[in-house]
Amino acid sequence: MPAQTPRSWADNPAMVSLAGLVLLMISVFLSVATYNQIKESRYIGRPDAQRDTITIQGEGRVTAVPDIGQITVSIVTENTDAAKAMDENTTKFNQLVEALRKAGVDKQDMTTSSYNVYPKYEWPDGRQILVGYEVSQGLTVKIRDLDKSGSLIALAGQNGANQVSGLSFTIDNPEVARQEAREKALANALEKAKTLAAQTGVRLGKIVSFSESSSGGYPTPTPIYYDRVANQGMGGGGELAAPSIEAGSQDIYVYATVQYEIF
Repeated sequence: MPAQTPRSWADNPAMVSLAGLVLLMISVFLSVATYNQIKESRYIGRPDAQRDTITIQGEGRVTAVPDIGQITVSIVTENTDAAKAMDENTTKFNQLVEALRKAGVDKQDMTTSSYNVYPKYEWPDGRQILVGYEVSQGLTVKIRDLDKSGSLIALAGQNGANQVSGLSFTIDNPEVARQEAREKALANALEKAKTLAAQTGVRLGKIVSFSESSSGGYPTPTPIYYDRVANQGMGGGGELAAPSIEAGSQDIYVYATVQYEIF
């Protein structure tokens, strides 16, 4: 019998099918690897500014009622003798502090905010003449019971204070309200971003960057309104009408600027 020539693998249909399958798998693997490499080159190691992003600003607002008041009351004393003016002022100041303490103001909530001694001059016929001295001492008082604001101001006037300034109201712990406003701002930004993405046919990705700014929750100056005008001035030692004090409310705003990836 004549010798048979060995058959090539190409003549075997099963071997051809197997080789084709292997080539297909290699092609798919190379395609996936190439895509992943392209994706990495798009996002990994590239500056955020080169990503496809949208930037949205959200706003959050919380209305809070102030729970702390602050006011500065001062005692101004005049005398031709500087030492006597200082002694008189000190006596009145100590009396004022003691009266406020008895009215429920904690010692830690009272701070001496100023102390000044000024010479006083007159100018008859263009000549400078020293006529005495003025001593002023200021006391900053933190009021934790706002219902007592008016009565404490009147009490200060009854105990030597002849100047009142700087009445303001604030929130003792504004961060609680600010956190609530922050959450509202982020939710508002996300809602806007979803709406814009739906309108433009893109898909939102992760947050790329975030920043915020805020306003409100700080001491707010408040005018003082009196129920009636006292006949005697402040510091006269008589009964004074307690002014009507309204703390009102404060709006705390947080503005969140959020940058999202889009695909």
